[in-house]
Amino acid sequence: MLCALPRRLYSPAQTRELDRIAIEDCGIPGYQLMCRAGRGAFDLLCLRWPAARRALVVCGAGNNGGDGFVVARHLLRAGREVQALLLGEAEQLGGDARRAYDDFRAAGGTLVDAGEVDWRRAEVIVDALFGSGLARPVRGAAAQLIGEINGCAAPVLAVDLPSGLDAATGSVLGVAVEAEATLTFIGCKRGLLTHQGPDHCGALFCDDLDVPAQVYAAVEGAVRRVDADSFPELWRPRRRASHKGSYGHVAVVGGAPGMLGAAQMAAGAALRVGAGRSTVVTAAVNLSRANGHMPELMSRAADDAAAAGEALRGMDVVAIGPGLGDAPWAEDMLGAALASGKPLVVDADALNLLARGGSRRLDGAIATPHPAEAARLLGTATAAVQADRFAALRALQQRYGGIWILKGNGTLICDADDCLLVDAGNPGMASAGMGDLLTGSVAGLLAQGLPPLVAAAGGAWLHASAADRAARRGGMAGLLATDLLGELRRLREPRIAGSGSGCGRC
Repeated sequence: MLCALPRRLYSPAQTRELDRIAIEDCGIPGYQLMCRAGRGAFDLLCLRWPAARRALVVCGAGNNGGDGFVVARHLLRAGREVQALLLGEAEQLGGDARRAYDDFRAAGGTLVDAGEVDWRRAEVIVDALFGSGLARPVRGAAAQLIGEINGCAAPVLAVDLPSGLDAATGSVLGVAVEAEATLTFIGCKRGLLTHQGPDHCGALFCDDLDVPAQVYAAVEGAVRRVDADSFPELWRPRRRASHKGSYGHVAVVGGAPGMLGAAQMAAGAALRVGAGRSTVVTAAVNLSRANGHMPELMSRAADDAAAAGEALRGMDVVAIGPGLGDAPWAEDMLGAALASGKPLVVDADALNLLARGGSRRLDGAIATPHPAEAARLLGTATAAVQADRFAALRALQQRYGGIWILKGNGTLICDADDCLLVDAGNPGMASAGMGDLLTGSVAGLLAQGLPPLVAAAGGAWLHASAADRAARRGGMAGLLATDLLGELRRLREPRIAGSGSGCGRC
C-alpha cells in the first residue's frame, strides 16, 4: 500500500535483497508481489488522472515489464482503452513476467508494434521498460522509444523508477524517461532523490507492497533521508534563564575586497538559526562596513595570521571560506583557522585553498563543497563527481576526514559511518550567496552545542526547507539568499514530535 516516503534509502543491490527476503524467507510468491505492484500503480494512475480513458503501457522484457502488464490488465478491466507495447518479443518473457503477460492476454489484451502506436491518442503513459537492474547506457530501439515517450504530450507514470535512470546514483544512462509521477516499490532507491533523479521522477510515491516489517529489519539502508523529525535536538525549548552566552559565538572568517557580503550573510544565518553571537573576522579595510548588512553582527580586523589567531581565541566555532578569496591574506586566515583548535566549518575559497595545498586533513571539521569544489579536492572533473555523488562524498571523507556536505539536488552528508540525504530545496537556490547561508546555518547550530553530524544535516535541512518556504511565498525565479533569513528563524521554532513525513517502518 502507499506509504509516506521512507527515511531508509537503498542501493539496487539492497532492494534486490529485500525482494529475495520477502519471497524466500517470508514465503510471499514473486507473482503476488508483482500483482500488488501493478495494482498499486493502477490505483495511483486512477487517483492522479481519473479522467484518462486511453492509456499506453510500455513494457520491457523483465519483471518491470511484468508490472506493466498487470497495470494494463487492470486498465482493461476498468473499461479503459489500452495500447500495450513490448520492447522485444513475447517469447523472450519468462517467469513472473511471462505469467503477467499471459494474464493480460487472457483479459483480452493485445500488443501493438512500435510503428503502430498512436502517440496522439494516449491520455496517460505507463513506463514499465527498465527496472533498477539497468547498469549500462540505453541505446538503439530502447533509446528511441524513450525519446517518443518524452516527446508525447501525455503525462507519464513510471513504474518503480523512470526507465534509463541509474537507481544507485541518480544519473541518466544515456537517456531516461521524464515522468510526472513515479511509484517505487518495497525499498525507495537512493538515486531517485539526488542529482538528475528528482527531475525525471516527478512526484515520488512509495508502496511497501505489504511486506512484513522483518524484511526491513534484515537489510540496513545505505542512506537515510532526513526530515523534521530526524533532529529532536533542534526542537528543544529554550530555558527562560538562558542568555546570549548560552547559545555560542560564531566567527566567520572571510570578506576579501568585493566579497564582504558573503561573510556577512554567513554570519547573519548563524544568528537566524539561534546562535547567541556572530562576528565577521575580515581585513581591516572592510571593518567600517562589516556589520552593515545586519547591525547585530560584530566585527574584528585581521590582516595577518597572528591577528586572526587573536580574534578567534574567544570564539566557540569558526566558519571560514565565504568571500575569502585566494590571495596570500586568505592563506594566512586559513592557517589561523586550522590552528585555532576550534570546531570548524570550511567552505568555498577555503576548500579551494585546501585543494591547492595538498593533503591537509579536516578531522573534526565540517566541509560544505559544491560539486566543482569537490572535484578540485579529489583531482577529478565535476562531471565525475556528479556521475556518482555517493562515491565522491565517501572519497572526500576518507581522504580528508571530518564530516562532508556535498551540495546540490539531493544534498548528501556523511561522516565515517553514516550517509544522509536532504530531499528539500528547489531550483530557486541557484543564485549567489546560498552556500554562504548554509555555512552560517551549520556553524550556528554547532555553536549551540549540537553534535557535529546533527549540526551538518540539520543545517542542510533547515537551509533547504527555508528555501522551499521562501519559494512558496514569492516564487523561485529571483529568489535571493537573504530571502531565507526570516524563514530560517521561523523554522527554528520548537515543534511537536511526529510532524515530519517519514515512514519509520521502511
